[in-house]
Amino acid sequence: MKDDKLIFIICGKLYNGIDAEFKENHKILVKNDKIEAIGADIVQPESAEVIDLSDATVTPGMIDAHMHMDYYDWRHIREEVYSTSEEAKTIAVIRTAKKSLSRGFTTVRHTGGINSNGFGVLDVKRAIEKGYLTGSRIVAAPRFLCAAGSHGDLSQGFSRNPELSQITQNMRLTLGSGKDFFVNAVREEIKYGADFIKIMATGGFFTPNDNPAQQQLNDEEMEAIMMTAHEWGKTVTAHVYSPNHMQKLVKYGIDGMEHCSLMDEETAQMIADHNVYVVPTFCPYEEAVHYDPVGIQDKQPEFRAKLEYYKDALQAGREVIKNCKCKLGYGTDFVANHQNYESGYEFKAWMESDMGTFRTLQAATKTNSEILQLDDKIGTLEVGKLADISAWKRDLMTDPYALLDCAFVMKEGVVYPTEKCEDLPEGV
Repeated sequence: MKDDKLIFIICGKLYNGIDAEFKENHKILVKNDKIEAIGADIVQPESAEVIDLSDATVTPGMIDAHMHMDYYDWRHIREEVYSTSEEAKTIAVIRTAKKSLSRGFTTVRHTGGINSNGFGVLDVKRAIEKGYLTGSRIVAAPRFLCAAGSHGDLSQGFSRNPELSQITQNMRLTLGSGKDFFVNAVREEIKYGADFIKIMATGGFFTPNDNPAQQQLNDEEMEAIMMTAHEWGKTVTAHVYSPNHMQKLVKYGIDGMEHCSLMDEETAQMIADHNVYVVPTFCPYEEAVHYDPVGIQDKQPEFRAKLEYYKDALQAGREVIKNCKCKLGYGTDFVANHQNYESGYEFKAWMESDMGTFRTLQAATKTNSEILQLDDKIGTLEVGKLADISAWKRDLMTDPYALLDCAFVMKEGVVYPTEKCEDLPEGV
């Protein structure tokens, strides 16, 4: 019988995902893939390998709850949609999973393919689970449900050439119309292995011909999607921005919502009262919220124009989110300003919005594990949980770049190499 593998981790400071404090002089004993013991007074077994992190802050493995894994470089993301094969997009998912892990994010949630129309993300997920590939644990909705001309319809870029636009539109098999279409689409996504259902309820900032105030699935379609998903035991989350549409989704039984950047106080209270989670994805709107007329020039033209137009509303919405009692998750949605695996930039956005270190860390650990329905396994450092552990040498209380410089990462008791963010500004 194979001997148990024991690892004894000495922590400088420890955040356990539960308490809003850093605990001093704690140790963690890892046995095989799980946490065996944790505390200030646990004894080091003679046979244990010792990992000294006494100069670092130890946390649960971080979780990014809103990621699109199927592209290589945000600067030419639109070219990749139609210029790369499904196989190449699957390779991009592999690369993203590996790089995310090396940055201390042991779990990621893929909220629909921006580029891909297939199920490569599920193949990568299964390969990682079986140990064939190295990477972050993946929870995935491989394809989002959307309507023609909507935020999910990337054939918008060819709208002046209707024949070509129609051909590319037909490539997205979860794009359609009518209650019956979407009921069947939900069933098919679940059949093929989707962990949850993602819908494009409204327009957005990234696409050229729509706007965040538009409802892009009708009431009957949205209600049918949620009813079907819940009957089949899956949760539903929605891309949504404006308060009236958020309120509609809550009434139809939505489990969670992404972005919600134009939220008002009445809607925030309604969301909190119904225990609906929100993943607010701060980072994509930073140049508008903390207005930066220079930085905003790096965005795609239509994204830039919408940020300018909605600037005041985005700033007001951020204040509402900051002060709300909603269950907030941590997610990035990087398609227009950072590479998808640089999830630590969202920490900077939360810190610069005065969300506070512990509220931000809890969102990225315990709360996200609940959103992903994995809180029995990950998200906190507790006895019996999987040994997903990250460590950081920068000051998490004062340094907004702290989560871009991972010093240590362990997933299920295995230590992996780390990488520093490639794009960190000089001198930070």
